[in-house]
Amino acid sequence: QVQVVESGGGLVQGGGSLRLSCAASGRTFSVRVMGWFRQAPGKEREFVAAVSWSGTTTYYGESVKGRFTISRDNAKNMVYLQMTSLKPGDSAVYYCAARLGATGTLWAPPGYDVWGQGTQVTVSS
Repeated sequence: QVQVVESGGGLVQGGGSLRLSCAASGRTFSVRVMGWFRQAPGKEREFVAAVSWSGTTTYYGESVKGRFTISRDNAKNMVYLQMTSLKPGDSAVYYCAARLGATGTLWAPPGYDVWGQGTQVTVSS
């Protein structure tokens, strides 16, 4: 089994930065892609970013492109989401997820098999 745990959420002013971390453990050799999603109250879970397990390929949602950066630390089995130029619209619970198989798409929640508990990010105006 694979487990993922997020950390690093909090309250930040608009225009500020925040870094989220995701620790993966267990049978990590089975992970193909690690992703970040977010969900605001009353909205669907939205794709934010993803990175291949090797760390060589990254993917971004349109709303965060140019502001967020996803990265991997292979030695530590960590995934990071560096968020800059934050806006109130970025406020949401952010989830880390692991894609183990090849079903579905990495751009949507059904394509992921393991989820963390989420971490709250609140951006004040």
